[in-house]
Amino acid sequence: MSESANEFETGRYLYCVVTVDDETTTGEELARTGVDDEPVYLVVEDDLGAVVHACDALYDAADPDVVRKWLLDHQATIDAAGERFGTPLPFQFDTILTGDDDRVREWLTEESATLTPHLDALADHWEYRVEVSRDDAVLDEDLTADDDRLAELADRIESAGEGTAHLLETQYEQRLDELRHERQAERTRELAERLEPHASEVRELSPERSTTLDDDTNDDDAGGATTQARASVLAHESDEEVIGDVLDEVAAESGVEVRFTGPWPPYTFAPTFDE
Repeated sequence: MSESANEFETGRYLYCVVTVDDETTTGEELARTGVDDEPVYLVVEDDLGAVVHACDALYDAADPDVVRKWLLDHQATIDAAGERFGTPLPFQFDTILTGDDDRVREWLTEESATLTPHLDALADHWEYRVEVSRDDAVLDEDLTADDDRLAELADRIESAGEGTAHLLETQYEQRLDELRHERQAERTRELAERLEPHASEVRELSPERSTTLDDDTNDDDAGGATTQARASVLAHESDEEVIGDVLDEVAAESGVEVRFTGPWPPYTFAPTFDE
């Protein structure tokens, strides 16, 4: 942990909030350590439990490998809480409440009207990530076969002189890029429509990955394929298999690959808090 200006006398690093039973008490430790190998335990107020560790500064490091390990520790700790208590409400990395365990109890009481309904609604529901990519060559072949403007430009390029051909080739690439973006939007809508009957909620995501949730390879657009659609799906655990069946149908299309990961704690669907 850095010795930066972001230090404080006493704080609690928040991983998630879970629903606990009457036998769970403050101080009960989770069966794994958390970020920076800190011991992780529960702070309990009524039927709510905050999974925390004690800290006195924010987590900050210049070394990306250190940050990545902290992120993985954070995620693994929330996964462990989910296995122990059921679907948790997860917090983002480096969410810290200043103060001691009593302050955490106060916060649980203050936010119980938000926390409890969300935990009830998310019970036995998990987040799944879906990413559909398409082989670039197959995609371009489909686009050129269906577009009259591209066909016209191709004919003119073939019979044009060198200077005019260069101009037409630029127009051809611009039209092809336009069609690629249109197909990407269309594919995203189609994916959401196919998943919605089997999910509580589907959120369309940007084609670019922006979190480490399912990004362990960072291989966007690798191997001559481009991401066509990404979605985050909140679904009951009993619907996981049928969602997989739907995605098998998508993957059966020529040149299409599907990446399906989960179950994850519902990061995308958790409420946000000021602290």
